[in-house]
Amino acid sequence: MSNKRQPFDVLAQLSSLRRYARSLVRHPDDAEDLVHDALVRAYERKATFRTGANLRNWLLSIVHNTHIDRLRRAKSLDRRHDDAAYLVETVEQADPNHSIRLKQLREAFHALPDEQRDALHLVAIEGLSYQEAATALSIPVGTLMSRISRAREKLRAFEEGRRGSAPNHLKIIGGGRDETR
Repeated sequence: MSNKRQPFDVLAQLSSLRRYARSLVRHPDDAEDLVHDALVRAYERKATFRTGANLRNWLLSIVHNTHIDRLRRAKSLDRRHDDAAYLVETVEQADPNHSIRLKQLREAFHALPDEQRDALHLVAIEGLSYQEAATALSIPVGTLMSRISRAREKLRAFEEGRRGSAPNHLKIIGGGRDETR
């Protein structure tokens, strides 16, 4: 007795899949992308195809569902972009001095020794407890606390140096009251 199962011959269905995709998206390149995505889904879900069912109808429904998913994804993306554009319009422009200060603070943070920067990052930025950070770095808690203390002290020294005068690498030129003309 021979087992005559209908073969999973997708290649024979390509022309009808392309026609249907072209009618959905109205652009040849987009239609090819749609067919490709649908065939990937069909391959991934090959096990759900019932033996004896109409392969063409099954593949066309996958093309249709893939198209609907793409439309929903595009609509969602457009909505997020519109929301982001609205937020950008309502946000005040940042003070340039704040941007410069943040840049200098970031540079000071990156100038810390690696082990101090890693310890401070895990606790101050990632919000890990001392024990969690120590475990993540495979060091004792006391060592972690010491590294964090030294890192904070260096950042405080940077801040105190900045407040008292202009940063060492910046030079103020002109604009002083005692300037002779």
